[in-house]
Amino acid sequence: MPLINRLIAYAADLFGAPPLPAAPQEDGQLAAIALLVHVARVDGSLATVERARLARMLEGRFARDEAEARALIARATDMDDETRDVADLVAMIGRDTSEAQRRTLLEMAWAVAAADGRVQEFEDDLVWRLGQLLGFEDGQITAAKAAALAAPLRGAEA
Repeated sequence: MPLINRLIAYAADLFGAPPLPAAPQEDGQLAAIALLVHVARVDGSLATVERARLARMLEGRFARDEAEARALIARATDMDDETRDVADLVAMIGRDTSEAQRRTLLEMAWAVAAADGRVQEFEDDLVWRLGQLLGFEDGQITAAKAAALAAPLRGAEA
């Protein structure tokens, strides 16, 4: 943990402030959010329903509230704009990301793609490619899709 984070935690403890949720200060965490933004914007825009679902996914994980989640989405949107390809974002996530974390990210991507009630063909193609870039085989990608579409992720209810 960086020194500044330890100092903030110490000060919060000293003054009785509630602990802050983990912030995506690392490029890898912001890159994961940027991947989700990319999925949401694959049709050319970030629709209101997609933005709302994404914000709910981030609350409690990386943001204290909706306003903070929306600020993270704005930062991730900028990162997505500056990145040439989803493969670059996947590379930023890092090789030390566990399989469970990668699977959660893939399920979140499917949930974002389905935010409007259905997964369009181009959304399906993008998330499928994302699954392959994250190191999953076809059966694992299919299972992640089924899991995400059958039961909304925590914080991702429509």
